[in-house]
Amino acid sequence: MKYVFLIISLALLFGCAMVATKIGDIKSNPDNYLGKEVTVSGTVTDSIKIGEISGYSIEDATGSIKVSSESLPAEGSTVTVSGTLVKDSLFGYYIQAKG
Repeated sequence: MKYVFLIISLALLFGCAMVATKIGDIKSNPDNYLGKEVTVSGTVTDSIKIGEISGYSIEDATGSIKVSSESLPAEGSTVTVSGTLVKDSLFGYYIQAKG
C-alpha cells in the first residue's frame, strides 16, 4: 500500500509540473508570471544564434513568445519548454529556458 501511495504521489507531482500555460495568458498579464517558472508548448519559429546569444520564438494558438536557450530545436518542431519569465529593456518579456 505504501508503494501505491508513493507512485500516485510522484505521478501527480510530475504530471502537474508539466501543465503548459497558454502563451496568450502570459502575454495578457505578464506581471503575474514575471520571475516565476512557466511551461509553454508550441511550434518553434524564428530561431537565431549569434555568438553566445541564442534563442527562438515559440507559438501556440494564443500567441508567441521569445525563448532564450542554449539549445535550438528545429524550426517547425513542436516543443514544451520550461523556464523563468524575465523582462529586458531591449527584448521585452521572454522565457529564460532551464538548462
